[in-house]
Amino acid sequence: MLSFVVLAAAAASPALEPVVVTATRTETAAKDVLASVDLIGGDALLRQPAADLGDALRFVPGVEVTRLGGAGQQTSIFMRGTESNHVLVLMDGLRLNPGTIGTAAIQNIAPEFVERVEVVKGPRSTLYGSDAIGGVINVITRRAEPGIRVQAGYGSFDTRTASLSAGLGGEQAGAQFVAAREESEGFPTRTGSTTDRGYENTSFTAAAHAVAGPVTLGLRAWHASGTSEYSDFFVAPVDQDFENSVLALTAAFAPTDAWSSRLMLGHAVDDLEQNQSTDFLDTKRNTVDWQNDFALSGHHTLTAGLLWQDEEADALSFGAPYAADTTTTQAYLQDQARFGPFHAVAGVAYTDHETFGGHATWNAELGVEAGAGGRVVASAGSGFRAPDATDLYGFGGNPALDPEESTSYEIGYRQAIGERQSISLSAFRTDIDDLIEFFVTDPDTFEGENRNVASARIDGVEAGWRYDDEAWSASLAATWQDPRDRESGERLLRRARENYAAALARRFGPHEVAVDVLYAGERRDVGFPAAIVMPAYWIANLSARVALGERDPR
Repeated sequence: MLSFVVLAAAAASPALEPVVVTATRTETAAKDVLASVDLIGGDALLRQPAADLGDALRFVPGVEVTRLGGAGQQTSIFMRGTESNHVLVLMDGLRLNPGTIGTAAIQNIAPEFVERVEVVKGPRSTLYGSDAIGGVINVITRRAEPGIRVQAGYGSFDTRTASLSAGLGGEQAGAQFVAAREESEGFPTRTGSTTDRGYENTSFTAAAHAVAGPVTLGLRAWHASGTSEYSDFFVAPVDQDFENSVLALTAAFAPTDAWSSRLMLGHAVDDLEQNQSTDFLDTKRNTVDWQNDFALSGHHTLTAGLLWQDEEADALSFGAPYAADTTTTQAYLQDQARFGPFHAVAGVAYTDHETFGGHATWNAELGVEAGAGGRVVASAGSGFRAPDATDLYGFGGNPALDPEESTSYEIGYRQAIGERQSISLSAFRTDIDDLIEFFVTDPDTFEGENRNVASARIDGVEAGWRYDDEAWSASLAATWQDPRDRESGERLLRRARENYAAALARRFGPHEVAVDVLYAGERRDVGFPAAIVMPAYWIANLSARVALGERDPR
């Protein structure tokens, strides 16, 4: 895949040290985070020929992406061998996963909207509740710079893109707006089909902030809507309309020098409507998230909060209607402390789920400095996933299902080599119990029900190397894993044993050329009457960025 991007370049500014929020809910320098974290910067997304966010996530170690067809088709993310509905996706900290089918519509997020993506691997149910078994992906939307920016593109399959961003204001008050449009005629997505299956998406983000005395007020919104075409089980051409939106209002204030507080009120919508039938999936969720951070000393921080969510899920699937209205309330407590060469993070949470009752989760991490620039990290934690409305009431629905539960362990070593290089090595294990699977009760009619009948164990190793200076940046990453069904001994579907990624970029002032290469091993997948093996594949991206000139950002 080849891309060429021409942009107006801003005057160079000093590079800031990367900061991660998702791993602990507090701003922490990336080098100090104990959890396994990868960052994707917005500039890298714009440089890469990524049709959507899933294309960029393929290159993150431990992350596998599958898409059922071309652009705009259903996209699933598997993190460290766990199921696709074991990955929680947030946008600016607000949950995107719907209450109907569990997996977030990440294929509808335009890269033009993204400031950065924080990928946290390992359980985070203690901080975010259900679904965060394999990890959390937090999409931080872009803050537009003052002025106006326009971008347009054209590609294969008659794909057309355009975006506009505008911003005004400063630190005390400001507003930003970004809009994007993508259309593609697509290509045949099923063997035996000759009909192109296309996609169109119109989306925008908007943000505003204002400082009112001791309180900082914020508003963020994202909306995407359009049509996705695909071929059904019988290779007939069909299509569906989609709508995704997020709205968040925040208020941040500091009652004392040692106490800071943040309140977020959120609303999210995830809708799908079939155009060849009356089937639909609809999720609406209201969220209240109140977080309090207490600086007990310069090296000791306590975080306590309440997370309340009310979710309405309605659907009509294969002519059968179902609905669920579910409220969850979670209280969490986390302690971060440094003492000498040690850095520790410990957290506990209790979730009161309206359907499944109380559920306790925990996380514990310990980092020990080992020589100049070295650190050994050991961590453990638990997670859970409450069955969604489709599991409970859809095709094969079973209201007697229990939540899926997990326990994870990880040990790793990280070493900085001077100021420009670093290496990392980690080994992990995740055990998952009460996995939900469809159990066939009548082979002739394929009738059945969902049951907690499976368990899985995932063992794996990740290794990485990075180099970065003013002119060059390079990275190598490898993931080896063995995701197994503990009952049958079979490797879990759609997950490869090995993934390798390499990247090399050369900067010439404001200009840049880069190459990214990915290898993914063979995977087992669904087949009839038995599972099939999908072959290994390579992806190579070559990209260039040319600045037409520098402008003074003042």
